[in-house]
Amino acid sequence: MNASTASSMLRVLPAEHGERLMHIAREVSFPQGTRLIEEGRRADRFWIIRTGTVALDMRVPGRRAAVIETLGHSELVGWSWLFGPHTWHLGAEAMSPVRAYEFDAEVVRAMCQADPALGMAVSQWVGDTVAHRLRSARTRLLDMYAPYGSGSLR
Repeated sequence: MNASTASSMLRVLPAEHGERLMHIAREVSFPQGTRLIEEGRRADRFWIIRTGTVALDMRVPGRRAAVIETLGHSELVGWSWLFGPHTWHLGAEAMSPVRAYEFDAEVVRAMCQADPALGMAVSQWVGDTVAHRLRSARTRLLDMYAPYGSGSLR
């Protein structure tokens, strides 16, 4: 993985931080239908999608899981690894064959602790992702279950 790959995959991070993370990345692939994440289980890794799509879902009591968002190229899959107690808040399933970069959460957390600038950049990146996913989850659940939907104009 070269520097241009790192900067395109982690374009929201400063280049030097993206490059450092890409040095510990592992290339993985998942067939369609593979569950990458199960809500409530230990969050010990995360992925950046190279190709394919991953659906994020949320358990809804008495109903089947609600798809919150579909992720694609260069998007982060998984954020719960950064925040204690390190258990997944959403589920995720490969909607097509997926190729991704996989990161060991413990290694990344240790890197962030050792380098506060890297830690701040990663925290900001993941925090922005969390904020976006929460807005998506709210809108999607309101669209599915509220009498008049989310009321958002799309």
